[in-house]
Amino acid sequence: MSINCIRTLLENAVETHSDKTAIVYNDKSITYKELFAKVNQVAFYLKELDLPKDSRIGIYSSKSIEQVIAILAILSTDYILVPLTKLLKPEQVEYIINDCGIQCIITDKQQLESIEEINFSGKVISYQTTDNNMASFEEIFKYYNKPYHCNINSYSSAVITYSFGMSGRPKGIVISHRNLIDSARVVSQYLALEQDDVISGTLIFNLDYGLNQIFCTLYKKATLALHLFILPDDFFNHVINDKVTVLPLMPVNISQMFEDSGQRIPSAALFSHVKTITSSGGNVTEKMINDCKNTFSEAKFYSMHGLTEAFRSTYLDPSQVQIRPDSIGKPIADVELYIINEDGKECAVREVGEMIHRGGYIYKGFWNAPNQNALRFKSIDILKDVIKLEGQLTDEIVVATGDYVYKDEEGYFYFVSRHDDMIKTRGFRVSPYEVESVVAKNISQIDQCAVFGIDNELIEEEIIMVYSAASEISEEEIIFELKKHLASYMIPSRVIYKKSLPLVQTDKNKIDKDELKAELARV
Repeated sequence: MSINCIRTLLENAVETHSDKTAIVYNDKSITYKELFAKVNQVAFYLKELDLPKDSRIGIYSSKSIEQVIAILAILSTDYILVPLTKLLKPEQVEYIINDCGIQCIITDKQQLESIEEINFSGKVISYQTTDNNMASFEEIFKYYNKPYHCNINSYSSAVITYSFGMSGRPKGIVISHRNLIDSARVVSQYLALEQDDVISGTLIFNLDYGLNQIFCTLYKKATLALHLFILPDDFFNHVINDKVTVLPLMPVNISQMFEDSGQRIPSAALFSHVKTITSSGGNVTEKMINDCKNTFSEAKFYSMHGLTEAFRSTYLDPSQVQIRPDSIGKPIADVELYIINEDGKECAVREVGEMIHRGGYIYKGFWNAPNQNALRFKSIDILKDVIKLEGQLTDEIVVATGDYVYKDEEGYFYFVSRHDDMIKTRGFRVSPYEVESVVAKNISQIDQCAVFGIDNELIEEEIIMVYSAASEISEEEIIFELKKHLASYMIPSRVIYKKSLPLVQTDKNKIDKDELKAELARV
């Protein structure tokens, strides 16, 4: 058995902390001993399916203790886990099934109807017993009691995660067992996690940030408190009642917590046990940070920046969050970051270029996507004009992130834009993020804002700004404010008001700019 796999963490936890609570969810809980036994039962059943090594098994269900058992059971076999968030529509699930060849799906009663709509021909396992002779966890827990042993290679593929973005078909990213253990190790280190911690399981488990909460819990032999975020009041009760100490969030969660100005937020004294808040998966605003600081007054706030192709690149130390809230921080342990221009030369201080990720946490690559892999996973030779390469050792792989950033005089990184988002207008490159940030900081009446380019043969692209607010603001007033902070070529040529902006279906933190462009085309 490799020492670099999640299965080893589970075995170590049950050996030293068997009676400790591993997971809580509402009024239910399970100890490490009970968790280990149930994981073994499900893993034993999965192996009896006798699927080929590296077969893909999907989990398509709501959050529950059974969902965590299913995740750990698959990771205790030589199969590959494919998390499928319940936010996906049947046609999206069908796309993923076909793309990576899923042969078995673990689900709950709520999602069975969607699976039947897909007409999936593989094996289906339900958490609950059903009327159609389908295998269930309830039956597995009753009848499968034989000892289970496994031997896992740390460099084998463990997980394929899919993220539906704003355009095109998604590609799955392949993550090894070693990647999972490394990510748990580094996060536990820089967050200073302890075995007495209660880690909130608010994030969904379809991507690495959410899954990492499970693995950090195992790594430190802590407790994971599951929660399904629906209403802010329920969320605050979760934090108080479960005595959460570590609160991993996405920016959209923070917005949801504080979006109702008339809402009564519990006293900060009730949250004194919260010591750590983390945020990743989107841009954190100064207001978000201040709202968290006011409510969770004892907590350190960690802003983090990750990649699709690697677990994480940077984090911003809590001591700097209010000093430089726009920064994505500095590299995490075992990572080197370089910023290069189009000629492959290292950028000067405050010069914008592409960020190159070297070192730890790089994933195996995209599933069946050679063009995507060629675009992102590069030979270290790409840095030949930046670092000294000796001995002709150029087999090392780095990630050309597609993130355009700059670095200040003290070595802090600042995100500017994704390569694909850059607007080319009048011979200049304009970052939508830079314009959107000015709006967020200076026009408080605006709730949400999307900036993008549309083709204009005279100037390449013209800049469009679409916003939502409680009521429409005059375009002249908005342009007047933007001109105080932006160069003339960065000013939108059109400003459009909408009561609400469309969001990407599976990521409510992202505005669906493709839909906005399509709406403009229909006008």
